[in-house]
Amino acid sequence: MKTKYLSAVIGLSATVAIAVFIHSCAGGKKAPEKDPVEQITTNADASGLVITLTFTKGSSFNHPLLAIWLDDTNNKYIETLYVSESIGKGIFQHGQKSGGEWEPGPVRRPAALPYWGHQRGVQAPDGYYLPTPENPVADAITGPTPQGNFILQSKSSVNLTGSFKVMLEINQSWDWNDFWTNNKFPEEEQYKTSSQPAVVYECTIDPGNLLNEYEMKPVGHSHYSGKDGNLYPDIETLTTALEIIEKITVRVSPVKK
Repeated sequence: MKTKYLSAVIGLSATVAIAVFIHSCAGGKKAPEKDPVEQITTNADASGLVITLTFTKGSSFNHPLLAIWLDDTNNKYIETLYVSESIGKGIFQHGQKSGGEWEPGPVRRPAALPYWGHQRGVQAPDGYYLPTPENPVADAITGPTPQGNFILQSKSSVNLTGSFKVMLEINQSWDWNDFWTNNKFPEEEQYKTSSQPAVVYECTIDPGNLLNEYEMKPVGHSHYSGKDGNLYPDIETLTTALEIIEKITVRVSPVKK
């Protein structure tokens, strides 16, 4: 009798243990929290079209620099909607050392976002198409680089009646691969901070026939050291540079009066 009782207790304990285990593996654990989405607003006082860009980071996202701007369909620059503060101001948080500690200071990174820089067309005294601390981009369109997923809410400053393109350029330092190796261009100092060149994304908007949503696609890469403002359409050599972004979508609507 005692043996039967003991067997029953053991059997019940095992059943309970299995149930607890299944519960913990299935419904017992909390669902993983979604990555937070940062909200960024630029050009708040403008009166043009409302442009909302939703950025979903990819598996290789790691503190990249980026710029978002508008071109016309002839690839002529219209205006910038957002640029990472480090590039827009010419000051990097770890720009110089003082007393053994890194401090903010001026840094020139022509390989970071060269397509945007050349499209913008403002040449600094040192020859680079980059903003400087003396001639920075306006506060209204700069901000700290997002730490992950973000939504940019912006407006155009000009009256956009014809078709135009939303552009994005993104670059991640020291992002080497088997083609873009750290000794590929040993004489190019600026290449060493760029690795795989910046990737350029775009989508075309027709204000007269707006869609609910547009998805931006990669259309090429910039010069590996920023020596020119050309767009190079061959992206077959890029690997993790194409994984910085998982998806970018754009919505466009008239300003609400």
